[in-house]
Formats: sequence, C-alpha cells, structure tokens
Amino acid sequence: MKLADYLARIDYQGPVAPNLACLNAVHRQHLLNVPYENLDVQFGRPVDQDIERIFEKIVHRHRGGWCYEMNGLLCWALREIGFDVMRMTGGVMRKERGNEALGNHLVLCVELDGPYIADAGLGDGLLEPTPLRPGTFTQGHRQFRLEPLEDNLWRFHNYPGAMPPSFDVRHEPADEDLLAETCEALQSDPESMFRQNLICYRARADGTSMLLGRVLARSNAAGTTKTLLNSAQEFTDALTRVFGLHNTENTDLWPQVAARHEELFGDAAR
Repeated sequence: MKLADYLARIDYQGPVAPNLACLNAVHRQHLLNVPYENLDVQFGRPVDQDIERIFEKIVHRHRGGWCYEMNGLLCWALREIGFDVMRMTGGVMRKERGNEALGNHLVLCVELDGPYIADAGLGDGLLEPTPLRPGTFTQGHRQFRLEPLEDNLWRFHNYPGAMPPSFDVRHEPADEDLLAETCEALQSDPESMFRQNLICYRARADGTSMLLGRVLARSNAAGTTKTLLNSAQEFTDALTRVFGLHNTENTDLWPQVAARHEELFGDAAR
C-alpha cells in the first residue's frame, strides 16, 4: 500500500501536504476518477472494510466501491499525507427511517482550522469537503445545507433533486461495530436496495453520471437526461465508457439487471 500508487490512481499531481488546498484537490480527484459502484454486492461477493483488500481492489484493479470502501480508502490516504481524520457513523435518509439508518454510511471529519466534512462515498453529493458549520453552501451549480440536530448529530441536505436527499452523521468517533454489522447486513439482506439494484455513480466536473439498473442518467446545471440500455452490449459499454469499469464478467449481470427493471417498471425508463 503506497501513497504514490493511490495518488496515481486518482490522477493527482499537485503538492502533497496536510492543508486545505491538498484536501480539496485529493477529494475532488478521488471522486472524478473512482466510481461509486456495488458490483461485488450484485455478484454476491462478500465486501468488508479491510483496507488492504480495498486498496488492492480500487488502486491496483481500477475498481470503485461503496461508502465503506470509498471513504475507507480516502481516510487511509489522507492520514498517510498527514491529515487528522476521524471516521464517523452516518445514516442515509435517517430523516425518513429514524435511528435504524445509522451505520449505513461512513463519513469522514478532517481537522484543519476547524472540522471539515469529507465524503467520497455518497455517490451524488459533495465534490470537495466543506466546513462543519450550520448554513447553506454552494459547489458549482449545486447548493447544499448543513443543519445541527440533537445528540451531536448533523444533517446534510443534498442539493435539490439529488438521490439520496440527505444523511445524518454523528460528530464523534465512529461506532465501528455498528458500521461492520450494517456493512454485512446491506449485502446479505434480500430487502437491501444494494442487493436488489445495481448502482453506479461517477462525478464529473459539470455534474454526475448514474447507472441505476438499466437506466443511465446524466445530470448537470441544465437538467437530467436518461437513456434506457437495451442489451448486454450497451450495458457493458456504459460501465466501461462512463464509469471506467472494464471487467469482462460484468456482462454476466445483465440478465438480473434486466429482470429487476422489468419487475419494477415494465419496459419504460423512469
């Protein structure tokens, strides 16, 4: 596990020092070059939080990952650079689901002149870290909001139209047992959205690309366009061209992706 290999993977060529400019640039480059994806869960392969496994997968095999892997690797890299990083327990859509959501998201806090929220594992969210303080802030054409709650919790309100719309995070060291338990449950529970649906995100300088099952969506300041993929070839071409996922075995996922879309929507993109 070499920091230089990680920096090459994310195509980062700037100065390496524990300051805000480096933090912003590394976070941004990670998101622009490493896709959020749950292919392993779709294949039924166990996924854990072992950093050596994650490093091998994302850096050496040029894969992506979900929040436990994306933010796990980012945490390791930032600490290698010299940043003071704390892993925190998050809960995507806790606003709707309550405390049972806690543990379904790993979030990072980086201490500089104050605490900064860093999150490369949401899929469609921050492109760069932001100070942990109440208020509204803008990145590009997207506007976000941070709201303090009770019990040392904060709510991150995503930009309008984003999915997910929000997550909560507890500003204290993560409950690692809860993160591990939830990581296992999200890939083993038949009702888990990660078991049921293929999900890929890739940040772009002007927006986001998303693949949800057969539907490829591209969002920017002008809005969102959607394309329904109609064959295994179109499916694997999209994974390769849009998300940089070149595994030839990805074709094997097409039958279950197509069947899931038929179950939910019939033959229409929605």
